[in-house]
Order: sequence, then structure tokens, then C-alpha cells
Amino acid sequence: MLERAQRRFLDILASIYIYNEHRGYSSIDRVLLAVRARHSSEQWFIDAVEKHRRDERKHYLMFKKYFESLGRMPFAVDRSCGHIDRLIFLTFGCSIDELDTEAVTADDNLFFRLCRIIMITEIRGMNQLDILLEDKLVTSDERLKKIFEVIRVDEPSHWMPYRDWLVKNHGGEPRWNERAADALVHKSLVFWKVPSLYLNPGLARRTDWHDDGEPQGIMGSPSAA
Repeated sequence: MLERAQRRFLDILASIYIYNEHRGYSSIDRVLLAVRARHSSEQWFIDAVEKHRRDERKHYLMFKKYFESLGRMPFAVDRSCGHIDRLIFLTFGCSIDELDTEAVTADDNLFFRLCRIIMITEIRGMNQLDILLEDKLVTSDERLKKIFEVIRVDEPSHWMPYRDWLVKNHGGEPRWNERAADALVHKSLVFWKVPSLYLNPGLARRTDWHDDGEPQGIMGSPSAA
């Protein structure tokens, strides 16, 4: 019984991560289109965002392979488990899908805010991985541990370019309300959402993969520009 309980927790944890990795790279696709159009001379920044996108896609595929090796699908979690989903809503007042990335990129103040939000999300993710990699239950699953180790190595390159962009363009540090929104999202996910998913006996598993039907090409590659 204890083993089943532990397995359920790890499956929920991995389900939340695979959802967020997919939302990450699919959202960056839209940001990339806008950045390439407005900031075409800033190739260093475009390259960094493209790497961010490739890494998020890589992480998604690692979790997909992980679930395939278990012989089951991820749990069907939704945007209420998405850190970037909820942070965008709290700071922009709309969902990621509703966010007008062209308008945001065209307005310096809005683009600075978006960069700060992405940076905050990635730093939060990095710090959370430090905690998970010290957790005996998480590290008892060697395959999951290796995935988290890979993500941890990649994380600094995901937030540092946004910080550097903000410094170069005088975009400022994260605002108090942005930090407060991040803290709220994190605490509600850890202390409410995860336990509620775990205790939900009717929690279903997905019947398809998040990337089913997506184009095979990688948007984040230079050739797709």
C-alpha cells in the first residue's frame, strides 16, 4: 500500500511537470515570432530564447518517454497546475492563449513585464528542483531523478538571458506584485493543488499526448525563423 501511495505521488508530480514543459515551449513559440520580428538585430537574445524553447521541448520528451516506460499516461491536470499559466493571468489579466504577444512585444513596458515573469518562473523552477533533488522519495526513482538533474543543469540558461535583456534595456527588477503573484501561485500549488489531486479518487489519466497533432518541425530552431 505504501508503494502504491508513493507511486501515485510521483505520477502526479511528473504529470504536473510534463504539462508545464509543454505549456512552456508552446508558449515560447509565440514569443519567438514576435521577438524575431521586433528585435531581429538582437541575435544573442533570439538564440537564447530559441535554446530555451528547445530545452523545454527536450524536457517534455523526457517526461513522455518516462511515462511510456511506465506503461501508462500522465494524469489529466489542467492550467490550474500551470505556474506560467497562473502567473500570466495574475499579472496580465488574461490566459497565455489570450495574450497578444505582438502587442506585448511592441510595447517596451509590457515586454519588460513578460521578460520579468518568465525570469521569475524559471528561477522558481530552479529553486524547486533543488528541493526535489534532496527529497528521498523523488530520488528513489532513478529515472525521474535523472530527468530532474538534466533540467536543473539547463535552468540557469533559461532565466539569465531575460535578466541580461532587462539590464541592457533598463527593464528593471521584478516588481513586488510580480513576486507576490509568484509566491501565491507556488504556495497554492504545493499546499493545495497537489494534495487535492492526490486525494481525488476520480482523477483521470490522459488519453492522448499533449503534443499530438503538433507540427513536426521545431519552432525554436533557426531554420524555422
